[in-house]
Amino acid sequence: MGIIEKMRLDGKAIYVTGGASGIGKSVATALAEAGADVAIVDVNIEGAKKAAQEIAQATGSKTIAVQCDVTKKDEVEAMVAKVVDTYGKLDACFNNAGICLNVPAEEMTFEQWKKVIDINLTGVFLCATAAGRVMLKQGYGSIINTASMSGHIVNVPQPQCAYNASKAGVIMLTKSLAVEWAKTGVRVNCISPGYIGTDLTLNSEALKPLIAKWNDMAPMGRLGKPEELQSIVVYLAGDTSSFTTGSDIVVDGAFTCF
Repeated sequence: MGIIEKMRLDGKAIYVTGGASGIGKSVATALAEAGADVAIVDVNIEGAKKAAQEIAQATGSKTIAVQCDVTKKDEVEAMVAKVVDTYGKLDACFNNAGICLNVPAEEMTFEQWKKVIDINLTGVFLCATAAGRVMLKQGYGSIINTASMSGHIVNVPQPQCAYNASKAGVIMLTKSLAVEWAKTGVRVNCISPGYIGTDLTLNSEALKPLIAKWNDMAPMGRLGKPEELQSIVVYLAGDTSSFTTGSDIVVDGAFTCF
């Protein structure tokens, strides 16, 4: 069997949070194209249903939609249970749901700070540990979290202290879980995207001036594309990455190199 065949995900069951749009939908599509059965998890259930239907029609994957607020422990545990009930197991997960608020620190309310931390960091913790408990019983599994290059650098000119702190936390959470579970067959990794041109980003009037600034600063002079993250997650979800755990894979067009 060649390496391409080994990288396929046939028969694997995977969930993707924030899967209704953007990076989540793009990665979910790639996982299904690689042969996996994918659960599209999102707080927006109508968006999740639409994405699941589109992916199923395009790939033939057994795809379901699950509504879940990742900040709520009971909903996260119910989501994981539904995925396992549907597919009989959980081979991998992509904990990707997140938000960003650009607010100066001195003006940020506690509620705004808490919302970002709850979704971006606590949500990843709740999903990773709920999935981890299933995988620890199975004796195998791959957990993939979405961090950000913002966990490595302070982005400018936008003020986003809560986002940066949350993503730095995701990186260290990932490494901590990887070490705790290293001998169990459960692997934990994260990806740190740079600026990615999703539909939401590209169509935002508020972000257009920032995009021009980011592109001026970027070594490659452009935003990344959601599909440029697909192969990394497919790799981490599969068996060829069996010695990869505790890694933070930065995909940023060299933005953090200077």
